Amino acid sequence: MSAYILKRLLTAIPVLFGLTIIVFLIMAMIPGDPATAILGSYATPENVAKLNQDLGLDKTLVEQYFIWVGNLLQGDLGRSYTLNRPVLDEVLERFSATLILAGTALLLCSVLGLIAGIISAVRQYGWADKMITLLVLVGISTPSFWLGLLMILFFAVKVRLFPASGMYAIYGGGDLPDLLHHLAMPAFTLSVVATGVIARLTRTAMLEVLRQDYIRTARAKGLSERKVIYKHAFKAALVSVVPVIGIQAGFVIGGAVYIETVFQWPGIGSMLVTAISTRDLLLVQGGVLIVAASYVLFNLMADVVQSLLDPRLR
Repeated sequence: MSAYILKRLLTAIPVLFGLTIIVFLIMAMIPGDPATAILGSYATPENVAKLNQDLGLDKTLVEQYFIWVGNLLQGDLGRSYTLNRPVLDEVLERFSATLILAGTALLLCSVLGLIAGIISAVRQYGWADKMITLLVLVGISTPSFWLGLLMILFFAVKVRLFPASGMYAIYGGGDLPDLLHHLAMPAFTLSVVATGVIARLTRTAMLEVLRQDYIRTARAKGLSERKVIYKHAFKAALVSVVPVIGIQAGFVIGGAVYIETVFQWPGIGSMLVTAISTRDLLLVQGGVLIVAASYVLFNLMADVVQSLLDPRLR
């Protein structure tokens, strides 16, 4: 097992290296001058030239890239132009809030998607299957940011059941119940699309397993339907579903950019939106790199869990 994990880690290294190139080049191609954005009304040609020299932006792209990667290997993502603090500190602080939101959304979509997929497969062509299929199609087709706005309009403005924005109450609060109260709407909104994807693939995997000969044999031996479904069929189907959950984990973190903006959640998504508007290149590069690296890590974890469920993969 350790050899398999080591092999997967080694294959992740070139992926991460390629990510650094992509992130750096994308930010370099964005129009605009960071020095001009920072200086504002003081952006005279002399001041812009001097600031570019101080920031190292007067060097070629190749030189800038190798300087950035060299600092990155030492754990230094640079210093934010606008916040005047280390990028790594800001990114980790914001990423912890994003992990709370994305982790809750991933837990919701995994549980709801697996349950919905199992029910839909067991009750194939029944009213429960048709209802779940309809809800799944609606959920997958609904833009997350639009659903978030609708939930704010109804649950925060009209019903006043949940707060419209933020992570904690401005006055008072700050404890776990307050966090859960603010977390409910953005986490549910973020989980809707992933729930639909997991439910559809769980249904497909369960139907394929339920048609296997060993399932008919288990039923012929007199095992209860509950034991046949959950002990035999679901365990076999989970091998195919786990990689999808890993992929959806990456999409959930990526989708948090929109949801955090809608709900004003103080995570890495809202940080990236602000950093892009202010042309804070190092902050954007650091944030995108952390998000991309977490995507690779989640897929690696899904592969490891899949290999534990199915030793043949090792």
